[in-house]
Amino acid sequence: MERLMPCRFCSTELRHIFIDLGLSPLSNSYIKPENLSQGEMFYPLRAWVCHHCFLVQAEEFSSPSNIFSDYAYFSSFSESWLTHARNYAKMISDKCALNEKSLVVEIASNDGYLLQYFVELGIPVLGLEPAANVAEVATKKGVRTEVAFFGEAMAHQLREKYGYADLMVGNNVLGHVPDINNFIKGFKTLLHPDGLLTMEFPSLHNLLRFNQFDTIYHEHFSYLSLSTVHRIFRQHGLAVYDVQKLPTHGGSLRIYVRHQEKNTPETQALRDVLREEEEDGLCRLDTYSSFAQRVLRVKADLLEFLLQAQRAGKQVVAYGAAAKGNTLLNYAGVKSDLISYVVDLNPYKQGRYLPGSRIPIRDPKYIFETKPDYVLILPWNLQDEISRQVASIRKWSGQFVVPIPQLTILP
Repeated sequence: MERLMPCRFCSTELRHIFIDLGLSPLSNSYIKPENLSQGEMFYPLRAWVCHHCFLVQAEEFSSPSNIFSDYAYFSSFSESWLTHARNYAKMISDKCALNEKSLVVEIASNDGYLLQYFVELGIPVLGLEPAANVAEVATKKGVRTEVAFFGEAMAHQLREKYGYADLMVGNNVLGHVPDINNFIKGFKTLLHPDGLLTMEFPSLHNLLRFNQFDTIYHEHFSYLSLSTVHRIFRQHGLAVYDVQKLPTHGGSLRIYVRHQEKNTPETQALRDVLREEEEDGLCRLDTYSSFAQRVLRVKADLLEFLLQAQRAGKQVVAYGAAAKGNTLLNYAGVKSDLISYVVDLNPYKQGRYLPGSRIPIRDPKYIFETKPDYVLILPWNLQDEISRQVASIRKWSGQFVVPIPQLTILP
């Protein structure tokens, strides 16, 4: 009999599978050419929903140190994400009246994509990034960066070394930590008594509404609703008092957090999103039960399209060697016989192969040499940006295809 896993927030035994995507390798474990003759580790890719706190979560098969020690994701390769970061830095600096005496700390600061804009404004920064290869890029940009994982003990060390943080930021990191309680205790420790914390994370509400199952992979330990996040922070003495809906990553939430002792009033925007989640059943088990059938439909439609294209002698390639694309391709069992290659702007990925599917990764220029009939956009959240970058495929009647929320051939 399978031993039940405890919820990583409330420790309730998990009894309800949200989605089972079969076996999959780590989604960012890109394969070097010299390792193609070696095997890969495949792990069950399942997400569970806790019937007590409704945290949706995946099992932990590989340690964060193994996943993030040599990471292939660099935030600065997305123009739209850089614009998002620049706009945030200006907005929040004005809102908090940050100056040369302030300290901005970002957790999982990646390649300095965000903190570089605070540096430009003359505001002292500190990035905490566990992947040394990514942190090195940030340091070269002039972004002071420490290579470490964040938690309560690390927060004490940072506070002793640098003092309290006036602003703390955590973008797309809350779902990546297996010990979510220890992680949030770190913010309670390092944040100045009058400080502000903002965090962004993909919305579980949108994942359910728009079939975004491909955002489930082993590096993502948790999938978050505002209702559950509100509860988790409150448990650790932090109050989520405001929220913004963002278009990033297929629909994200940005939360604003202060110490509970500040007694900051909750905004109407926060109450509205909490009400929407309640009305749409995010705190009811039956809401999660129909998701698997909708996911199966996406898989079937993708395979049907790829097989029809092959029979018609059409070439299909993909754009974006993204983690979400690896989830989709491995779940659907797609290999290089159906998708010839995938292109990506990140030179760190070029020349390697996708995990599991073993599809080769090329420079985007390769599209214009081979002139494929279809370009499947795997990071569907960037479809506008990508379709602009390679819009000239239409010169040879090439077409873009988006697989999520349902397969669509763009006009």
